[in-house]
Amino acid sequence: EQDPDMWWQELIHAMGKLQQKQSFNGDQVQAIGISYQMHGLVCVDKNMKPVRPSIIWCDSRAVAYGQQALEGLGAAYCLGCCLNSPGNFTASKLYWVKQHEPENYKQIHKIMLPGDYIALKITGQANTTVSGLSEGILWNFRDNKISDRLLDYYGIDKQLLSSLVPTFGDQGKVNEHAAAVLGLRAGTPVTYRAGDQPNNAFSLNVLKPGEVAATAGTSGVVYGISDQVNFDTRSRVNSFVHVNHTDQQPRYGVLLCINGTGSLNSWLRKEVFAGASYESMNQLAAGIEVGSDGLLFYPFGNGAERILGNADPGAGLRGLQFARHQKGHLARAAQEGIVFSLYYGMNIMRDMGMPLKTIRAGYANMFLSDVFSEAFANTSGCTVELYNTDGAVGAARAAGKGAGIFSSFDESFRGMEMIRSIEPKKELQEQFTAAYERWKKHVDF
Repeated sequence: EQDPDMWWQELIHAMGKLQQKQSFNGDQVQAIGISYQMHGLVCVDKNMKPVRPSIIWCDSRAVAYGQQALEGLGAAYCLGCCLNSPGNFTASKLYWVKQHEPENYKQIHKIMLPGDYIALKITGQANTTVSGLSEGILWNFRDNKISDRLLDYYGIDKQLLSSLVPTFGDQGKVNEHAAAVLGLRAGTPVTYRAGDQPNNAFSLNVLKPGEVAATAGTSGVVYGISDQVNFDTRSRVNSFVHVNHTDQQPRYGVLLCINGTGSLNSWLRKEVFAGASYESMNQLAAGIEVGSDGLLFYPFGNGAERILGNADPGAGLRGLQFARHQKGHLARAAQEGIVFSLYYGMNIMRDMGMPLKTIRAGYANMFLSDVFSEAFANTSGCTVELYNTDGAVGAARAAGKGAGIFSSFDESFRGMEMIRSIEPKKELQEQFTAAYERWKKHVDF
């Protein structure tokens, strides 16, 4: 859980730090784009105050309710219309509140996603997008409307949903209070919002069918674009409305997520490497051969993992030998284990017909590690392209498109450049394939 007002206070804090680093006048800001952690549930009362802390994306408490809904509504509806099991997503989180906190539930005036809450604080308006509703399993793709049957099954009033606004376009304007505390101009438009993974894909100009983006921050994601309504029959990877979806040109994002990616690396840094820099950890990992001398790391320690059927086995370390393994082995095995878990899910995407040949990523987070980037390319067999962008830059470009500052998507990506391309190498592919097969033997889900 997280306090939504903490996000707001940290935004104020961040804007203050930005002013110190690169002073700007509020009149210079022409539009605002928002990127946010997906799937989180924010509940506000009639005064637009949070009723309770947000239940965030990786909280697993609603898994059982989502499974019951899948069985009660049937796979034909959940997968055929919503493209996913209700699983641990936002609608199921709200049902958990209804079941366990009825007094809080009675106070709810509107529900929203984390980015919707930030937009509310900026504009005073409770809005959301179709893309946002789809990530909460609140959108019926087939009929292009709110998933009424799921809401009825959970006994949730449709009036609790926030009003719809376009992903690109006028979503409200900065009010006087927000302008004062953020150092902006009142009346500045909010012209874009999207969850972090659709936004990461946009940041990398991944908008056309067959294009694929990846990121490896707290969680690790591979996100491919399709123009076809498609789903995994076991809902191990998930499909959502992409940011550039239209009725005339449908675009869906097929999302593979591993919860414990950068979170594993961060845990190692704090608990094992005594706060050493990530760069020094990467250097130690680079000194170890492919396969980490038989040490296997499983990064499943950050909540229920979709690729494992929503199981929550916890992280694991296998094959540790006190006489052979050192910190460098741990650092490398962690990065390899993260890559192997992503590749495990990528094979599910391939089974759905998603072509995975070239994958774009920002030169950021774990892709700053040569070990990680090369392991990713040689395990998957994909060319990895790293670009000079990240989610914040992408949201800014998208805000420009939503405000009409850029006349086209192509124009909004001027200045984006590829920093590095990693091609798989046959000899390394053989080594990584052997290491992956050893790792895969112990994933018994």
